[in-house]
Amino acid sequence: MTKQDTARRVTLQDIARKTGFSVNTVSHALRNKQDISEETREYIKETAKELGYTGNQIARSLRSGRTHSIALILGNMSNPFYGSIADCLQDAAQVKGYTLTILCSRDEPELEQRMVEEAIARCADGVFLIPSKGSELSIARLQEAKIPFVLLFRATEQSVADCIVCDDENGAYLATRHLIESGKRKLAYIANNDILYSSKLRQQGFLRACDEAGLPAEARSIHIAARDFLSEREDNAWREEMTALLLSLKRDGYDGIFSFCDMEAWQLMDIIGKCPELTPNPFGIVSFDNLADVLSFPLPLCSISYPFKDIAKRGVKLLRSRIHGDTTPPQTIVTPVELICRESCRPI
Repeated sequence: MTKQDTARRVTLQDIARKTGFSVNTVSHALRNKQDISEETREYIKETAKELGYTGNQIARSLRSGRTHSIALILGNMSNPFYGSIADCLQDAAQVKGYTLTILCSRDEPELEQRMVEEAIARCADGVFLIPSKGSELSIARLQEAKIPFVLLFRATEQSVADCIVCDDENGAYLATRHLIESGKRKLAYIANNDILYSSKLRQQGFLRACDEAGLPAEARSIHIAARDFLSEREDNAWREEMTALLLSLKRDGYDGIFSFCDMEAWQLMDIIGKCPELTPNPFGIVSFDNLADVLSFPLPLCSISYPFKDIAKRGVKLLRSRIHGDTTPPQTIVTPVELICRESCRPI
């Protein structure tokens, strides 16, 4: 090829000229059609590689009616929880021949709706949605567009769509019971936001364990603090609020904390470590997500674990079945959880 030729995309015609075969033969060889001999297929593929040929996904999509792409709409990638599930979903999708496009909603309903429109515009074959509060319009739009979708980690009140969730209620129960079995007798549940689906169930699990242990009302408390993770100003205000709360809990004799998730628990532990009035740490702390399995973090943390990889595989399998025409009623898959103890249940 001339220098001018190398500045443009290599086509099937270029490969045909180089190999001496017809464009149709080249096309069949590159798609592994069995009507072409193995020797010819390998020769054409090797020539295509030498010329720098890359397939035209748009053209393939026009022929097949599918893009072989899946959109994942999640909160934000600054939260390692979202990064972990995105990583597992990409691996599971790739095995089945799909690429994964990640779109961030910041857990804001209006932005989430725009991300849904973006997925539709990109002609995604299917969508994974980690819904926010107020996702009704997003779900309705996906249904209207007839795009297969699966909700992850958070379900809606009505079973209007496929969803895969973890056993939030039992996980919170196990976390709280672990604190009680570690000798804690006054417990607080602390969360940054009231999260769709998960918050309600985790509160229920926390209270069930307290009831089962016979803890009186004055030996349990629930604290929900609204916070924007992306706002430095709100982060500073939150740290001040949490410092005051932790000091108050210490004065009132609280000795155990169940934190909504690992990131929040680690931040609470950081606040405790930087506050002289909270030294030594008076609290046992247990959390949710078990991110220590995928992240290196210097502070050990007891946490509720659930199978990220299994959720991703089952999610891709379910979504793929919908893409290929499965019209059975929506299903809810609840994955089991387990407690991983790393001794943070006892003050260090």
